[in-house]
Amino acid sequence: MGKTFAIIGDPIDHTLSPNIHSAIFRELNLDCSYIAYRIPKGELEDGIEGLKKIKVDGFNVTIPHKVEMMKYLDKTDEVCSLIGAVNTVANENGILKGYNTDMGGFIEPFKKKKLNIENTKVLLLGAGGAARAIVAGFVKEKANSITIANKTLENAEKLSEFAKKIGLSANAVKIEEVNDTAKDYDIIVNATSIGLKNEPSPISLESINEKTIVYDIVYMPMSTDFIKKAKEKKAIIIFGYEMLLGQAVRSFEIWHGVEAPYNTMKKALLGGF
Repeated sequence: MGKTFAIIGDPIDHTLSPNIHSAIFRELNLDCSYIAYRIPKGELEDGIEGLKKIKVDGFNVTIPHKVEMMKYLDKTDEVCSLIGAVNTVANENGILKGYNTDMGGFIEPFKKKKLNIENTKVLLLGAGGAARAIVAGFVKEKANSITIANKTLENAEKLSEFAKKIGLSANAVKIEEVNDTAKDYDIIVNATSIGLKNEPSPISLESINEKTIVYDIVYMPMSTDFIKKAKEKKAIIIFGYEMLLGQAVRSFEIWHGVEAPYNTMKKALLGGF
């Protein structure tokens, strides 16, 4: 009997997840399907009941449900509990187990490229959805310190408190206060949605050099203005699609218990652009 997987969220029409997972099913001859299922805010409980009725074997969770979904899980992994958000769920006979692959997915490209995180100084732009998972990743990989820059200072301060609580030296600033201090950091991450609509880079990268690692978690468009500015300075670039791939690989392995074919997934993902 074939298995069914899904991604839930709203909006959902731009998701590349079905492309990626369908490509693996074809490659590995798996009798599985993967669907995008729109569940508007406020309708999560009914949506989950619906997924259980049709016996979906697993699903990915995206905006706006990553935090609220925690309420409907029977079990969670430790990363989920730490971050307080879930993005991958396995359904074992009606028992829902939650995982968070944001942290591992975010760190994966550093590992693939053999880039060091230990003892680095990090500048994180944004304090929203993925930011907690990113902070947790930097803690796990023993970064030296993190500066969180955000439009709303209060949110940056909350995230900075979280970072300190789990063992990372942290401070918060307003994003416009970054000015030309970008050069003081080894790693700069854009975790805001700036760039999705081709907006200009949220900060100036004039002062960085070819040793700076610049990572944009926005994956559509692939080359945001932030990335273009970093390329002009010959910085080391990590694209948003690399994080997306890292997450997809982990979801696949959680659901199927076998190693995911990374290159097949990469081809399917880049074909979606």
